[in-house]
Amino acid sequence: MFKRNNPPTSPATVQAVERITSVLAAGVIWQGSITGSGGVRIEGTFEGQIGLKGMLVVGETGKVTCEDVRASSVIVAGAVKGNITAQKVEIRASGRVWGDIVTTAFATEEGAFLRGQIRMEDAIDLGLDTVSATDPTQPTQVKPT
Repeated sequence: MFKRNNPPTSPATVQAVERITSVLAAGVIWQGSITGSGGVRIEGTFEGQIGLKGMLVVGETGKVTCEDVRASSVIVAGAVKGNITAQKVEIRASGRVWGDIVTTAFATEEGAFLRGQIRMEDAIDLGLDTVSATDPTQPTQVKPT
């Protein structure tokens, strides 16, 4: 009977979807450093340094030992021993973290484990200026030690 006069809506802003571009498979043990602008999924064991302008996913079978993990976003479903600095951190139900977290956004599922402190900030400087996050020609680099 009555027609609503809804103002036209502007198209929704689409954010870039972070993707996984490299995988450290289950059963693989790696020592070294991971740097770059891609997304990395770790299902194996990694020890060293991580500095990513992208996503880091530690899968359920993944084990990471790193003094200071730095990435745009971090999802932990496995085990991380070390501090995490990221724009967004999520600890899944199977996730275990031993270390402090500095982030702007934090989420956790029931059953997740954290032994450390969480410090929320308005903005985070990851200190990863050596790699351009918008340059797709910059691959994720894995360097053995």
